[in-house]
Amino acid sequence: NQQIKVDVAQTRRVSVGDKVAGRHGNKGVISIIVPVEDMPHLPDGRPVDVVLNPLGVSSRMNIGQILETHLGWASKELGFKIATPPLEGVTNEEITGLLKEAKLPITGKIGLYDGRTGEPFDHETTVGIAYIMKLNHLIEDKIHARSVGPYSLVTQQPLGGKAQHGGQRFGEMEVWALEAYGAAHTLQEILTIKSDDVYGRAKAYESIVKEEPIKKPRTPESFNVLVKELQSLGLNVDLVQSSPEAERKAEEEYTQEEALADEENINIFKGEEELDEGATGTSKKDRAEEFEDEIEEKDLDEIGDEVYDELEKIHKGKANK
Repeated sequence: NQQIKVDVAQTRRVSVGDKVAGRHGNKGVISIIVPVEDMPHLPDGRPVDVVLNPLGVSSRMNIGQILETHLGWASKELGFKIATPPLEGVTNEEITGLLKEAKLPITGKIGLYDGRTGEPFDHETTVGIAYIMKLNHLIEDKIHARSVGPYSLVTQQPLGGKAQHGGQRFGEMEVWALEAYGAAHTLQEILTIKSDDVYGRAKAYESIVKEEPIKKPRTPESFNVLVKELQSLGLNVDLVQSSPEAERKAEEEYTQEEALADEENINIFKGEEELDEGATGTSKKDRAEEFEDEIEEKDLDEIGDEVYDELEKIHKGKANK
């Protein structure tokens, strides 16, 4: 039951997109790598190794990285190492004293020169020495591409993540961005033939191979899933085509249905009117006119009393039943 474990080390040079971080939560990715002669340099010709964006300090307010830079510069010039615990270590006054002792500017800033032109920059720059560590998030391991691949069984949309050979997620806010830009055709192909329009993507693939024009996309499968879910809740969902001809046809059908319904209502009303006349000898219309005449003759108090009496009779009748 003996095991032999072998760890294989590999040298990986940094590249654009690799993630690095300091010791104060100041992480970021490498955006550009330039030749050493193009880097900004000190008045004595020494080039700097890393240039950090100052906008990353003010928003996060982690000024520990600035203090570390000042202290590191003083420590290097004085020739000794400094160990300081977090939060209750070296003070600002002590850092200023060490910078003075090392004959460095107490602001920690110095004028740099542009490596490409040799001209000095307009303003002084904070320069110093700090730890910058390479994290195990290398672009070489993260880079991923896909044309076609596996799809979800339910939504028919591409799976996510490099491990599943997934596609690039295009979320709500990305859709809003393309809507704002007015990129209607790009948006349509992203949400249909590049995603879950099963028929459309198959035909698009076929058209590309045959060098034919790509056919118009159809309904995405995710919409069908939504319709089925609504139907499972007992909600009837009918899809209506939005073409002008379909709208005109729907309007005509609606008008005919409405006319038939109105005709039925008229017939029912006539039937009731005839029934009333047969039973009482007066139509609804005549009785309504009589009632209006009665109301005009009486004042509101009398009408109120009569209504109250009628309600009382109804109430007593229900109680007796």
